Amino acid sequence: MARKVVVTGMGAVSPLGNSVEEFCEGLKAGKSGIGPITSFDTTGFDVTIAGEVKNFDPTVWIEKKEARKMARFTLLAVAATAQALTDAGLMGEADGEGKRPVKCDPWKTGIVLGNGIGGFDIISESHKKLFDAGPKRMLPLTIPMMIPNEAAGNISMLYGTKGPALTQVTACASGTDALGQALELIRSGRCDVMIAGGTEAPVVPFSIGGFQMLKALSSKRCHEPEKASRPFDTDRDGFVIGEGSGILILESEEHAKNRGAKILAEFAGYGATADAYHITAPDPLGESGAAAVKFAIADAGMKPEDIQYYNAHGTSTEINDPTETKMLKMAFGDHAYKLKISSTKSMTGHCISGGGALEAIACILAIRDGFFPPTINLDNPDPECDLDYVPNKAQYGEITGAASGSLGFGGHNGVVVFRKYS
Repeated sequence: MARKVVVTGMGAVSPLGNSVEEFCEGLKAGKSGIGPITSFDTTGFDVTIAGEVKNFDPTVWIEKKEARKMARFTLLAVAATAQALTDAGLMGEADGEGKRPVKCDPWKTGIVLGNGIGGFDIISESHKKLFDAGPKRMLPLTIPMMIPNEAAGNISMLYGTKGPALTQVTACASGTDALGQALELIRSGRCDVMIAGGTEAPVVPFSIGGFQMLKALSSKRCHEPEKASRPFDTDRDGFVIGEGSGILILESEEHAKNRGAKILAEFAGYGATADAYHITAPDPLGESGAAAVKFAIADAGMKPEDIQYYNAHGTSTEINDPTETKMLKMAFGDHAYKLKISSTKSMTGHCISGGGALEAIACILAIRDGFFPPTINLDNPDPECDLDYVPNKAQYGEITGAASGSLGFGGHNGVVVFRKYS
């Protein structure tokens, strides 16, 4: 029989704040974390806005000399991991070398982190140095800093974990799929504790330019950035890119109870499918996404009616939003019209791999505090998007089951289900 898996710690670095509680308060307030890009000069760009992490100082969580060796996406993940380990009561004492080995069996502790892009900041900087001044002026650590598995590797070294340290790359579904892979590693008995989630830092010229050329980003509301991300609204014109990291500490129920850990929620189910349709667009029929939802709910041993809240992928793009609406009707049947659904990307922007993990945290917070995060900027609902998307203001009520879905370029669909723990 598969072991029950529970959540015992959370960490968040997001456009809404650099802690879980700041993130939570931002969701409740319907706050927008989107603003003008400050990390580079946007002259010549059509898109000049993003969901940036603000006032981020990595030396709060890691020594300065170590921070210099890491790309921004790794620094965001390190910060979120430090918060999550502390929250779970698993942060070890400093060993004098800037490392803090976890207070659990390192061989039974693993990591799965989602990352879609890697160190775009490092790639951009070294690429410029290469063409401006030649290869000898490139950053010496260009390769280890840019590769997507750098975050998992560095976290393993910082916290002394010796179980699997894996990186999940399924585009925008990476963070959600990372959680699913971690769930299976605990269920199987391979690990007792997992550090799992996602991280992304794509607010750099190369990334903004690339997404801009895909015509994927919102550009017509750069003068009022807080209103640019508007999922399920008729006036949407693309997603707003964001950065951030969300990390969960997952444990087998037995391990958590044996050490007297506080349990935040049960991680009950996971489902994943592929569209087999298009490299960027979702399958307009919505069948594969709906199947992922059904698989996740069945994996949890639940029924569609057991879910009160669904955190949608909700990108604010022309094709995604009505397709996801169709998908949810297919997955939930008549219950879709009773379900509270929202896109927290309306507040954070689309944090790529960080998004799925932050949205999973939003589900756990919703269960913990009994609130439904809003979809802000939903002023003129698209007639094709006719479900209850919790427009503009948070609502309150008891939640015992919540799910979050992510749809990635390449047709990757991932869904996770959380249940109130008892």
